[in-house]
Amino acid sequence: MRTPAPPPDPTPPTLPRTPPLVLRGRVFDASRPAVMAILNRTSDSFWAGNRHAALEDALDALHTAVADGADIVDVGGVRAGQEGEWVDAREEISRVLPLLEAARAAYPALVLSLDTWRGEVALAAEGVVDLVNDTWAGHDPELVHVAARVGAGVVCSHTGGLPPRTDPVGMRYADEQGDDELAVVRDVLRVLARGALVAEAAGVPPERILVDPTLDFGKTTRHSLVTLRHTADVAGLGYPVLQAISRKDFVGETLDLEADDRLEGTLAATAVAAWLGTTVFRAHDVRATRRAVDMVASLRGDRPPVLSVRGEPGT
Repeated sequence: MRTPAPPPDPTPPTLPRTPPLVLRGRVFDASRPAVMAILNRTSDSFWAGNRHAALEDALDALHTAVADGADIVDVGGVRAGQEGEWVDAREEISRVLPLLEAARAAYPALVLSLDTWRGEVALAAEGVVDLVNDTWAGHDPELVHVAARVGAGVVCSHTGGLPPRTDPVGMRYADEQGDDELAVVRDVLRVLARGALVAEAAGVPPERILVDPTLDFGKTTRHSLVTLRHTADVAGLGYPVLQAISRKDFVGETLDLEADDRLEGTLAATAVAAWLGTTVFRAHDVRATRRAVDMVASLRGDRPPVLSVRGEPGT
């Protein structure tokens, strides 16, 4: 009988790591990933569970999000997609500012984010917001300068060149290296790297800059899946990574499910993104996301378990 070879020595996994994100004196990194709760002051958000047109309803959702473990609350006043009503800047301000001000009064230490592509809306929130979530990749070139002026961080995104509130149609990515499934990843990396450098040049400190590959925006479902698989490459840009995965269409199309039934698929994708180096997770389902990302942080070895008594002497 052949003598079996000795088993190889275990080797530690190669895990992507990014610099910490610092907002409002709080530090988020691999040991403390952040959950960003989504609060939409709209009546037409794509998921009915996050429509908070009434301020009182939005405040109830705020309190629930904080109780469920949200580190950041992201307030938006306009639906991202092209469906739904048109909202001008004045109306957007009237929707988001009262909620932001009430949130700041109720939770002085809470990190507040504003989901907008308009510089004038961000300027109206001066003194209240800690982060400007520009999901439309610098469509308003003044927005990043406003973020720097008001002392806020900024999210740099990728939309495939589409203007605000444009759903993707016939999206195709090709470059000098070819028209393959990695072309979208290369484009994401180029755009995010450029956006982060623009933010730094505008005066936003690097520890307040997030890069978001922006799944679904300017992307087919296949584009979003391959981009998510390459989260480690996004982390390699050297900035904290934000992923907005929650109940998105790429999850729905992958599993053939409507928005109400996409939680499990969302959490599976969230776990993969966390393992590959994502720091901030924009989520509708705060409690479930909090537990999922904390568990992954512990599996990575970045976060100790809250308890470790099983099998210990005296137990």
